[in-house]
Amino acid sequence: MRVLIITKIFPNRLEPLSSPFNRLQFSALKQWCQVEVLATIPWFPGISVCRRWSQAARLVEVPRHESIDGLRVAHPRFAYVPRLARGLAGPLYAASLAAVTLRYRGRVDIVLGSWAYPDGFAAVTLAKMLGVPSVVKLHGSDMNVVARWRGPRRHLNWALPRADRVVAVSRPLAAAATALGVSPERIDVVSNGIDRDLFHPRDRSEARRALQLPVDRRLLLYVGHLTENKGAFDLIQAFTEMNEAFHDVQLVMIGDGTAAPKCHHLALRATDRVRFTGPLPQEQIPTWLAACDVLALPSWNEGTPNVVLEALASGRCVVASNVGGIPDIVRGKPHALVPPKDVTALRLALEQALGGSYDPAEIATTLNFPDWTTSAGQLHASLRSALSSRAREAA
Repeated sequence: MRVLIITKIFPNRLEPLSSPFNRLQFSALKQWCQVEVLATIPWFPGISVCRRWSQAARLVEVPRHESIDGLRVAHPRFAYVPRLARGLAGPLYAASLAAVTLRYRGRVDIVLGSWAYPDGFAAVTLAKMLGVPSVVKLHGSDMNVVARWRGPRRHLNWALPRADRVVAVSRPLAAAATALGVSPERIDVVSNGIDRDLFHPRDRSEARRALQLPVDRRLLLYVGHLTENKGAFDLIQAFTEMNEAFHDVQLVMIGDGTAAPKCHHLALRATDRVRFTGPLPQEQIPTWLAACDVLALPSWNEGTPNVVLEALASGRCVVASNVGGIPDIVRGKPHALVPPKDVTALRLALEQALGGSYDPAEIATTLNFPDWTTSAGQLHASLRSALSSRAREAA
């Protein structure tokens, strides 16, 4: 099977830490089939002079082709107009990729769009042009946020029911696809994987010594994009309002994002117990998880976030928002789920979690999720099912 993947959420030379879940799953997928990735890069007229204030403009230096984890990756540019009507983004995206995609006529058996809009919409459109089946993979905010906007929702109402299969990383995302007209029989729930060699219970004191952290202070950890809708502001506010009994707790925030400057400002204005590390390689995250007492992820929307899976596999307590697929994996004590955007509930949950104790080994044994090879195998099965269904229809 020859698979062409279209996605704008994938690493590149300038953003090597981006979207590790796609990199790991697609790299494992090549055990069963040939995989090529079109990891798209935004472009607009005059982009080269906008690098100082535009994140998209900074990607102008990404090479046209590179090899990532043994995958052949092309970086075609797509027309992107800031503040353009959202409903036009999908058709413009597909039109931008049409010429590139035509080169794959007769060279691919199936097209996979990883992210509902615009990638999934484009995958369905361009697969029809190539005369091959299409599969759309749903992640989280692509359905929980983007699909609720009027323009994208209209296009997804057209595209998703026409995909040969839809792959969702959680049951709530599968239900969201059904609400957009996809038959449940054509939806597969394929969980993201976990690298069990990296993420497993480790000694907390040893981890703190390795990171040159105080062994006797409690550590609250955040790993993710520093943006408002990831709850970064809410977490900083909740942390600074915690009871005096938690004056020894340090908050470490790993990651970067558009709201990083404001996060720094909010933290420095209130306390000196918040540390920002910037983005870190995947290989360093297990040590930080081992060092922490609690992982916090107060996102406003999510799919099935890998950092939560990794924290649980590492035997750590999780305080997270009650959104998306998180309730499927974060259950019972010592964990806590809170309403999104509720700073008071978040503060109380953090205080309770940081004030308690738990058995890391017991937490780790309750997590029943696949490794990346198994996850990729399940994705491969969904792709094969799409091919088989198309062959039966043509017979």
